[in-house]
Amino acid sequence: MAPSFEWWGKEKHRGTPVVVKMENPNWSISELSSLEDDDVSAGDEIAGVRKGGKEKNAKQITWVLLLKAHRAAGCLASLASAAVGLASAVRRRVAAGRTDSDSAASPADESPIVRRRFYSFIKIFLCLSVFLLAFEIAAYLKGWHISAAPEFHSVDFFSSFGSIYASWLSFRADYIAPLLQFLANACVVLFLVQSADRFVMCLGCFWIRFKRIKPVAESSTEDFEAGKHFPMVLIQMPMCNEKEVYQQSIAAVCNLDWPKSNMLIQVLDDSDDPTTQALIREEVEKWAKTGVQILYRHRLIREGYKAGNLKLAMNCSYVKDYEFVSIFDADFQPAPDFLKRTIPHFKGNDELALVQARWSFINKDENLLTRLQNVNLCFHFEVEQQVNGIFLNFFGFNGTAGVWRIKALEDAGGWLERTTVEDMDIAVRAHLKGWKFIFLNDVECQCEVPESYEAYRKQQHRWHSGPMQLFRLCLPDIIRSKISFWKKANLIFLFFLLRKLILPFYSFTLFCIILPMTMFVPEAELPSWVVCYIPATMSFLNILPSPRSFPFIVPYLLFENTMSVTKFNAMISGLFQLGSAYEWVVTKKSGRSSEGDLLSLLEKEPKHQRVGSAPELESIAKELATLPKKKAKKHNRIYRKELALAFLLLTAAFRSLLSAQGIHFYFLLFQGLSFLSVGLDLIGEQVE
Repeated sequence: MAPSFEWWGKEKHRGTPVVVKMENPNWSISELSSLEDDDVSAGDEIAGVRKGGKEKNAKQITWVLLLKAHRAAGCLASLASAAVGLASAVRRRVAAGRTDSDSAASPADESPIVRRRFYSFIKIFLCLSVFLLAFEIAAYLKGWHISAAPEFHSVDFFSSFGSIYASWLSFRADYIAPLLQFLANACVVLFLVQSADRFVMCLGCFWIRFKRIKPVAESSTEDFEAGKHFPMVLIQMPMCNEKEVYQQSIAAVCNLDWPKSNMLIQVLDDSDDPTTQALIREEVEKWAKTGVQILYRHRLIREGYKAGNLKLAMNCSYVKDYEFVSIFDADFQPAPDFLKRTIPHFKGNDELALVQARWSFINKDENLLTRLQNVNLCFHFEVEQQVNGIFLNFFGFNGTAGVWRIKALEDAGGWLERTTVEDMDIAVRAHLKGWKFIFLNDVECQCEVPESYEAYRKQQHRWHSGPMQLFRLCLPDIIRSKISFWKKANLIFLFFLLRKLILPFYSFTLFCIILPMTMFVPEAELPSWVVCYIPATMSFLNILPSPRSFPFIVPYLLFENTMSVTKFNAMISGLFQLGSAYEWVVTKKSGRSSEGDLLSLLEKEPKHQRVGSAPELESIAKELATLPKKKAKKHNRIYRKELALAFLLLTAAFRSLLSAQGIHFYFLLFQGLSFLSVGLDLIGEQVE
């Protein structure tokens, strides 16, 4: 009779341990690993007994250990394979990548002088950290204890290196540590103030949800159905070289459920590509033939960028016949009932200047970068915009997906080209004139978020340099305005200083410079709650408006700190009028959803409008479906500042091992890896 061995499992549906008798002694480990719990039932031949019976023998334990070892080896093999794949991807990207200082880079990047200054500033800290790490390793190998309070008698003063090391310890404790600790404490105070502001805003959002507070319009849907309230609405669509998205956006706007006689659409094209101009003009002509009042306007000189485009369009003589203006950027696709859900709020509310709708993102699940942007923007709309709209009647205009009262625009001085955030500029000036704003969290307008880090980085540079330009220009007007003291304080200290200046300042300074430096100057300390607990709590609050993104809470925390270098650089450029503070870079669109959005729009289109516009929409959808899919040419860019900070943080992480600082080590390690991934452009798409 062939020898047998026993395998320990659990009885099906009961969870009690059983031993199955195996008659084949030649079974391999892989065959054993494929044996699942479901293969064991109460009817199988049991060699052992259930819980409370005899104990496992040595052979059983051996096979269990071999099985676990086999599974562990499989996991290690998969990790090794993933590491090799990642290393080969990094090698390819380094070989084929272009740095952010190449002459082929966009002219809208930072000026070479400013770029070199900021990069040199980071390199100084990197070189210093590498030198200090080598210095500390040499001391550690000699057996000298590294701590915040070193024992000088343990140092060999008779050696030259020992004398130098002792002098460094004394100089570090007397001069460097107090200054570094002062900077750390100042940044921690700013960090706590900003965290308190964010916590209060989250409480306000919770209160709005708990009490179900929302703006209520005086007009109702019945008024529209009866034809009682259809004011004249001007719709403006500023765009520039938007070849990927112009079709579905124009189609969505032309299919708005509003009388065509009471709506005029201006397609404001700033494209410098003749092919794109011809395509957009042809699209406008197609919709004009269906009875839609739509005009194509093109500027030869793109002066003032988007603000100049809107300003020129508002100077047309026929604008005086319209009461409201709605603005949609080229990638925004409003639902057919957009105007019916926003315009009614103006009726009976003569002090209302703006109704802003929420953005929703078509490509939010495209890659890790878009998922992290979705977390950030969901918090911005759900918490910041909604809370400010309900309790203060003021927030920053988002530049699109909003409806303005034309009288309020003119009273505030109209569009100005003095900053790259013309939307925030007009909102602040209207607020200083006493106008009120409403944010509608339940009215969404679909759009795209950047899918490549290069496009996202340029967008964030403009969004963070512009507010600092505006703050310098608006501060005297805010002080002289007739609004209440509390509104002035909110504008100066909360809206501008705390959320636009302090946030990027302490994020970069505290976590990218001071924290790694404290590893080399242990007399200056950052407590664990600053490094770990408070940031984790703030990240948890940020992710609450988008609960499906909860698995990305750690990448979100690391990525936000990684973006601090771009935001800090942009903030400094805008505050001191440096570099590309006045450059406007159009965010690159992917246009992934063109075909799907047109088809869904065709399905949702109101029945009473299908006669005129549906055939054209169907033909466009068919054309998109038959177009050959062109493979995009991809490239990646290597970002030197992010790479320098990655090596700085990883060097500090290695130094923290010498003093056994647990939380600090893990934070520096993973934050350094995050900077490394971004610096090598390993996040998001690389599309040219």
